[in-house]
Amino acid sequence: MRTADRIVDLETAIQRVTAWREAGETVVLANGVFDILHVGHPRYLAGSRALGTRLVVGINGDRSAATHKGAGRPVVRAGDRAALVAALAGVDLVVIFEEPTVDGLLRALCPAAHAKGTDYRLDTVPERETALGLGARVAIVGDAKTHASRDLVARVRDLATRVR
Repeated sequence: MRTADRIVDLETAIQRVTAWREAGETVVLANGVFDILHVGHPRYLAGSRALGTRLVVGINGDRSAATHKGAGRPVVRAGDRAALVAALAGVDLVVIFEEPTVDGLLRALCPAAHAKGTDYRLDTVPERETALGLGARVAIVGDAKTHASRDLVARVRDLATRVR
């Protein structure tokens, strides 16, 4: 499947996830802003994929990302972020959403598992109650949170001011 075909609207995601589930696949939902990709992102997504046979990634839309990350963010627009994530190994679908959490995606897709990165603990996952109420496993995956897009953005901005 072409990368562009992996970026879908919610209705298409629901159709594909339903078909996968009917075929006996195990669907996992991961999510994030993915503003400036760093090594932690593919590690998080690989850990998410290991929980099942199909991986759907929710990408915060530009308004949602700005709310979460603050002024000047996101650096990369949602469509481009979605294309980058869709091109990563193991990602089956990408859906852009504008809500503050992925509760709505969880309810619409009913995945078997909901994966979050290591900047969360099981008791701090915002969508935990929704996922558990749907019978989804909640898992923390990926490597230790020692890198972040905000750090890369700050470093680039610092370097840019030094060059001037």
